[in-house]
Amino acid sequence: MRRHASLDFGPFLFLATLEGLVQAAVLTLTALGLSLVFGVMRVVNVAHGEFFMLGAVLAWWVSSLVAGSPALGFLLALVASPLVVGAIALASERLILRRLNYHPESTIVATIGLLYIIQQTTLILYGPDARSVEAPFYFRVEFPDFGYSGYKLVVIAASALLLLGTWFVMRRTRLGLVMRATQYDSETAQAFGIPVGRVYAQVFALGAMLAAVAAVLVVPIQQAHYLMGLDPLLLSFIVVIIGGLGSLGGTVLAAVLIGLSDGILSVFFSPTLAKIVSTLLVALVLVFRPEGLFGKRAR
Repeated sequence: MRRHASLDFGPFLFLATLEGLVQAAVLTLTALGLSLVFGVMRVVNVAHGEFFMLGAVLAWWVSSLVAGSPALGFLLALVASPLVVGAIALASERLILRRLNYHPESTIVATIGLLYIIQQTTLILYGPDARSVEAPFYFRVEFPDFGYSGYKLVVIAASALLLLGTWFVMRRTRLGLVMRATQYDSETAQAFGIPVGRVYAQVFALGAMLAAVAAVLVVPIQQAHYLMGLDPLLLSFIVVIIGGLGSLGGTVLAAVLIGLSDGILSVFFSPTLAKIVSTLLVALVLVFRPEGLFGKRAR
C-alpha cells in the first residue's frame, strides 16, 4: 500500500473500488464490441484494439480543432470519432472480410494485417508522441475521507447508460431482432429475407464504434498514443473468454469483475500483479469451463 498511505483501510478500499469501476466501465464498452462481432459474425477481430486507439487519436485531433472550449471540443469528438471509426470499420468489412466470406482463419490473418495498417498509418500521420485531451469539465466529489474526480464518475454513469442503450437495441428493436436471428442461424435468416451481409457490416461497424466511444471517454484520463490499443485488446479477449464467446450478458459481468479486480489490485499492489491474476483466471476458465462462464456448450 504505497499510495494514499494516510487513508485508513476502508476509505482506501473505497478509492480503489472507484478506480476499478472506471476501468470496468471503459472495458465493458470495449469488450462488448468485440463480443458482439464474434457473437453475430463468428469473426475474431484482432484489430479491435486499433479501433479503440483510433477513437482516442481522433478525439485528440477533433478537440484540438476547437480552441478555448474543452467541453465543445470533447462533445464534437464524442460524436465525430465513433462515426469516423465506424465508417472505417464498415469499409474494412466490405473490402476485406466480405471478400474472404468470413472464413475464421482467413479473417484472423486479415484483421492482424488491418491492425498493422491502422497502427503504422497512425504513426506516420499522428507521430509517436502521447498527447492528452483536456477534460470537458472539472469538479471534485467530496467523500468523507477524500475527494474524487467528478469526470471519472461521469465516465461510469455514461458507460452504464450506453450499456442500457445497447441492451435496449438488442432486445427491444427490430434491428436487435434481426441481429439475434442472424446470430442464431444465418442461413435460415437469409432464407427468410434478412440481408445477412448488411447485418454483418452494421454489427462490425457498431462493435468498432463502441470501442471508439470507450476511447473518447477515457482519453482525458490517459493520453492518446499509437500503441495504446494493445491493453484494451488483450483485456477484451480475457473478458470475452471468461464471459463466454458471444454472450453479451457474460461479457458485461466478466468486464465488471476483471475491471474491478484490475483496478483494486493495481492500487493496492501493482498493475503487473493485476494482469497476472487476469491471466490465471483465463487459464482456470479454459481448463474447467472452455465455453466460458455463460457460454453454451457445443452440441
